[in-house]
Amino acid sequence: MTAGLEKACHRCISKIASNACFIFGLLAFLALPLSMTFTGMKFLEDCPVQPLIPLYLLVGGVIGSLKVTLLLYNSTRMRQLLSKSVVIDDDDDDEYPWRQNAHKYYIHLTLSLFLFLWFILGNYWVFSVYLPNFIPPFHQPQDYCDKTLYIFAVGVLIISHTVLFLLIFCSCCIYCFSRQRYSSDED
Repeated sequence: MTAGLEKACHRCISKIASNACFIFGLLAFLALPLSMTFTGMKFLEDCPVQPLIPLYLLVGGVIGSLKVTLLLYNSTRMRQLLSKSVVIDDDDDDEYPWRQNAHKYYIHLTLSLFLFLWFILGNYWVFSVYLPNFIPPFHQPQDYCDKTLYIFAVGVLIISHTVLFLLIFCSCCIYCFSRQRYSSDED
């Protein structure tokens, strides 16, 4: 990517992140990791057939809440700076404007990587016992999983798959359109 395109992408992301609708969307999205955390805590001992399912919800909810909270903080901070008319000089020689906040970038990258790996593990844990007994059987009382917990975990995974698909699809569309626009600007 050329320096001009990188700066344009940085400006575009800054404008999106400082948008009030984006902030309200993050607040609404915060409900999912918080509900994951509470469901994981409430049903921590209620899935002996796969005890990692409530742990998946609990840890994923806590780390997801942390990630969304950090995104909210960064977005509101950007809105405050823009409302005070703090103008970032576009003529600076820094081709990589994210270097100024490299620690924040690496924190978000680490959290995102952890959440992605945790998502893959959650898929394995939840779907490895697909449709468990929801009522403890008399002959094997450890061979069940609470129905609310399991259905919630499956729902979280379906929502996560949908969001992941939409992010990949939208990213590809944006890349294709920006590539097309960038190539037409050079002509």
